[in-house]
Amino acid sequence: MTELELTDLDADRYLLDAPGISLLIFTSIGCASCRWVKRELHKLPLPIQRLAWVDAADNGGLVTRYEVFQLPALFVVRDGQFYGALQSRLQPAALIQALDTALSRPAEDLP
Repeated sequence: MTELELTDLDADRYLLDAPGISLLIFTSIGCASCRWVKRELHKLPLPIQRLAWVDAADNGGLVTRYEVFQLPALFVVRDGQFYGALQSRLQPAALIQALDTALSRPAEDLP
């Protein structure tokens, strides 16, 4: 699984061009849950190709467009198509189920 840091400047282009499933995660250094997610999420056996991290404190444009109100916030993008927010406990089975549910919805354009 690939991990990368995205910013206001490069997120759209990368997410539109990236093949497969990307889990887009908004975090902030001051958030305890975010620090746990950043440390542990890559260890989970998720059916995704990449984790795309966004520092919410430094990328206000993305935070506004994705309407992020609480952290961590997770979104699903597959083959350049947006499948919305991922509402789930941060456990493998729950995340996989939430991914399946999100990917069964109609795709939208990136915000």
